[in-house]
Amino acid sequence: MSDYIVSARKYRPQTFESVIGQEALTQTLQNAIRQNHLAHAYLFCGPRGVGKTTCARIFAKTINCLNPQNGYDACNECESCKAFNEQRSFNIHELDAASNNSVEDIRALIDQVRIPPQIGKYSVYIIDEVHMLSAGAFNALLKTLEEPPSYAIFILATTEKHKVIPTILSRCQVYDLNRITVQDTIAYLQKVAKNEGITVSEEALNVVAQKADGGMRDALSIFDQLVAFCGNTITYEQTIAVLNVLNSDYYFSMVENALRHDVSAAMLLLNEVINHGFDAGHFITGLAQHLRDVLVSKDAQTLPLLETSESIRARYGQQAQLCSPIWIYQALDVLNTCDINYRTARNKRLTVELALIKLCRLGVQEAVPQATVPQAAPKPAPAAKPAPVATPPTTTAPTIAAAPSTTPSTPTMPKIPKVSLGFGLKKEAKPADSASAQPTAPEEQNRPFTDDQLRDAWVGLAATHTGELRLKQLIESYMPKRIDQTTAEIQMPNPWQMQEVKKALPGLLTQLRRTLHNTDLQIRVVQAEFSQEQMAFTAEEKFALMAEQNPALTVMKEKLDLQID
Repeated sequence: MSDYIVSARKYRPQTFESVIGQEALTQTLQNAIRQNHLAHAYLFCGPRGVGKTTCARIFAKTINCLNPQNGYDACNECESCKAFNEQRSFNIHELDAASNNSVEDIRALIDQVRIPPQIGKYSVYIIDEVHMLSAGAFNALLKTLEEPPSYAIFILATTEKHKVIPTILSRCQVYDLNRITVQDTIAYLQKVAKNEGITVSEEALNVVAQKADGGMRDALSIFDQLVAFCGNTITYEQTIAVLNVLNSDYYFSMVENALRHDVSAAMLLLNEVINHGFDAGHFITGLAQHLRDVLVSKDAQTLPLLETSESIRARYGQQAQLCSPIWIYQALDVLNTCDINYRTARNKRLTVELALIKLCRLGVQEAVPQATVPQAAPKPAPAAKPAPVATPPTTTAPTIAAAPSTTPSTPTMPKIPKVSLGFGLKKEAKPADSASAQPTAPEEQNRPFTDDQLRDAWVGLAATHTGELRLKQLIESYMPKRIDQTTAEIQMPNPWQMQEVKKALPGLLTQLRRTLHNTDLQIRVVQAEFSQEQMAFTAEEKFALMAEQNPALTVMKEKLDLQID
């Protein structure tokens, strides 16, 4: 059996210069080594596969090198470097906190710290996934981490810094490692492919980099998977087939269908995606990401946010010229709403199809009212056919004047239901009745109203504001009191509540005037006077206050001979 080594191990960086995407960290460590300003504890945190443990090993190897090059590079020739390369060094100790997270494990480590190094200057203790330590283990480590022996250096690594207790963080120099960009990942994979004699397209490497999500170890693992399937030549089509990634052409085509308002083509494209085994929700999230990339491609300032290859970047630029920013904003809102509702929807495919229909209708929503009105306008034209009978004389002006005079009369009204749907008869008949009643209503527009009528009309407003829960509660909580025939007053103790009611008062007042048939009605919102004497503390005071508001309580207390506790 051949000694095959996966790329993630074979191409693991051995020097600071070979670390990808972490220039700030590597430069800081090199300067600390050159100036001999070494801290006793470090904390490396960041996403998976970005080089936390790798940087810790390179740092531990370099500070123990007997003949450092340039002041910060290991020579790889001394006994310490050879022992490290052959994995037999007694100066570097690695502990996996995920499986050694108890107090006993940390106590064993503390006992080991007492032993000085045999070769080199320092004993380096690398604790990986340190956030997995228990609370007791963290506390056991505190004293030694704060004041270790002069030859001991601790390097902690974690992917979840927020789970490390603050007392540990305060004792370490904390370094946050960056996600490796798509461009850096593609460049490194191209070097690996060249060393291995493998031909791979840039589009395929772009898919690998996107799939790795900023982790070089994941990218190298995916690269090995592609080599096992494709051999020495890797194409874009083979890559998306192996990784089960949706082809970006589907997203470009879907946006084109939406811009053309072609609902049928969008539905067929979704059906093709589902038939290829892809989840509809996955397609929606991918389409939203695609539109986000189109949006950042419209502005040169945001173009660096587009992490993709140069060839695909050009396609995004072309499609960005066809999409207006407002359309993209609305489309992203539709897709985001669909993504939220998708998890709880019973008919998931229908949810996605409705989102795509809305996407295709974005550009035509403004034209819908204009398209329906002309359909009703030409059809009443047959009513104008009797007009030629009255126009044989050359005097056409009288006929034009006669036409508007007959339009409001009753003979023309029955012809309107012929244009509308069957259920439109009643809808058209009601406005006619109300219109005929309006001329006779002026004498009833300012008729007086009672307190009960005002209260009932005010409570009825709550039913018309069910969508505004806060306003509905305020309407139900505070009732207006009639001062005279045209004025009512609302007393409210809270200035903030007064502000909310005043904002909605014009609309509420319009509804009240219509309900009470009084156009002179005015409502004032005033702050209620707060008196300390009205506060009730004892049971008797509370009952007196309630009885003042509801006299029936006093009658009930006397009839039932109740006592106040």
